[in-house]
Amino acid sequence: MENHYIQYKALLFTLAYQLTGSVSDAEDAVQDVFLKVHEIDPERLANPKAYLCKMVTNRCLDLLRSARRRREQYFGEWLPEPLLTPEDQALEGVVTNELLSYAMLVLLERLTPAERAVFVLREALAFDYSDLAGLIGKSEVHCRKLLSRAKGKMGIAPETKIQPEAAGEEWVRKLLGALHQGKIEAVVSMLAKDIVLISDGGGKKSAAVHPIRSSGFVARFLLGIAGKAPLYEEGAIPELVKINGQTGLIIRSAAGIEVVALLHAEGEWIRNIYLIRNPDKLAHLTGLYHS
Repeated sequence: MENHYIQYKALLFTLAYQLTGSVSDAEDAVQDVFLKVHEIDPERLANPKAYLCKMVTNRCLDLLRSARRRREQYFGEWLPEPLLTPEDQALEGVVTNELLSYAMLVLLERLTPAERAVFVLREALAFDYSDLAGLIGKSEVHCRKLLSRAKGKMGIAPETKIQPEAAGEEWVRKLLGALHQGKIEAVVSMLAKDIVLISDGGGKKSAAVHPIRSSGFVARFLLGIAGKAPLYEEGAIPELVKINGQTGLIIRSAAGIEVVALLHAEGEWIRNIYLIRNPDKLAHLTGLYHS
């Protein structure tokens, strides 16, 4: 059983994290599953990958159902917890090539637990429909319908192949430079007209309660933040770090990590900006992140 733990832990955590959007819930789900596996007859583990994925999926579906009410009562916008994915060390905890972009994780919040499970298992982990049906206990036809429904809710065309989508380091540096200039025209020129900015403070840190839309409003909001805590000066230090498999921005103060920022760009413009400020969602980064 220890061999199974070593072999599949990263895969199961990657699955659980994308199903729940929570690092702590994903860790708990994987730990719970391996504790239960010790009580299972080894003969039932002829296909350990499928069996373990099914157990983790079921556990995460339970967590999602219980979390739904909490998220409905959450103060302001709810964003997934950011996940540190550095390139300069061996990743024992996550399979990055099976990790959806952060923007895609945000869209997953529109789905029911069953739709989310089918989407992650199919699009991120590439399970075929026959295996997928066994994992979630539904027919192949039903799984196809769930995936089609999920893509519809996410605004994805039925036959669209899901590709990693994220703003690279160049985008992040250009935006920082524009904010440093303090000129609204420089910021607006980088943003799509219909850009959406979502910030998550959880009622514990200042954040916009509702999404901010349109390039003008988003630019003013960003410049307002930069004006209150000037970048590159004492008290607000921005650093580029690999987060969720893409270049993200961590802003630190003497008190610790203040915000994690992630961008989603398409074509020539930034289309989404995500600011995670809730300290509960940043606490797990404190022990992992070193400047």
